[in-house]
Amino acid sequence: MSPGNYWTEINGLQIHYSQAGKGRPLLLLHGLLGGSFCWRFNLPALAEQHAVYAVDLPGSGLSDAPPDTDCSMEAQTARLGQFIRKMELSDLTIMGASWGGAVALMLAALDSDEITDAQDTAAKAADTAEIKMQSRRIRSLVLCAPVNPWSGFGEKRINFLKGRMGGCLLRMIWPVSCPLHGLALKRMYGDPTRISPGSLEGYVSMIMRPARSRNLINILRNWRNDVDRLQGMIGRVKVQTLLAWGTKDGAVDIRSADRLRQVLPNCELALFPGAGHLPFEEVPGEFNVRILEFLTR
Repeated sequence: MSPGNYWTEINGLQIHYSQAGKGRPLLLLHGLLGGSFCWRFNLPALAEQHAVYAVDLPGSGLSDAPPDTDCSMEAQTARLGQFIRKMELSDLTIMGASWGGAVALMLAALDSDEITDAQDTAAKAADTAEIKMQSRRIRSLVLCAPVNPWSGFGEKRINFLKGRMGGCLLRMIWPVSCPLHGLALKRMYGDPTRISPGSLEGYVSMIMRPARSRNLINILRNWRNDVDRLQGMIGRVKVQTLLAWGTKDGAVDIRSADRLRQVLPNCELALFPGAGHLPFEEVPGEFNVRILEFLTR
């Protein structure tokens, strides 16, 4: 089933999303420097049983954003809360990958009767009064190697790039960085021979869009505060959760899955042997079957 491409406005920002299928809603959230393109091998299969929405968050995918846009996890969580209300979604499953998995956890933590002060604080930090969601819209989560407080992978790079010197360097090399993108994509795969034709070109087209380097720097500068805030919220997530992890993930430490299973009370783990950070791309057939089985239950 081929998805349709649509646009909606949230807080003055034009947000692109792909949508296909009918049934219980499923919201797909991409990782860092990703977009709805990341779900190209999953959306058609999932749409056979669900109404699937794959969102490009502002500053990612096709959703361009001004250089000074707040692209933090918290700000994106607030925008997604508005998107969910605008689309009138309920009984919802959210599937988030990597950085998008952390955003999904924040959304689930806020989708609770118990949270009031935390919502108000988050709304102010995200410069919006609309972060609150109607209670209990979220039914379950699928988290693909989510960014979390117990994985230290990449911290040194993040600390360097979010600084003044690192940010300057990133902006300088961005226009000529295309030769590095292929290498970066290969590192995301457990077996680089599985990279399908057109994948690199799809990622490059998203990464090289206007203001994208500044959007990324904004995310990195908020990273530590976002992860610390997530650690304080994560224990409030009570919904059924499936963790999906490639056993050769080099971006988010697979050992952190054990800690997540301790703090998430209704959590199970699905491993994809030999896959890297993007099992939904690397082994999409196996991934889709496992996700649909979980969603059916």
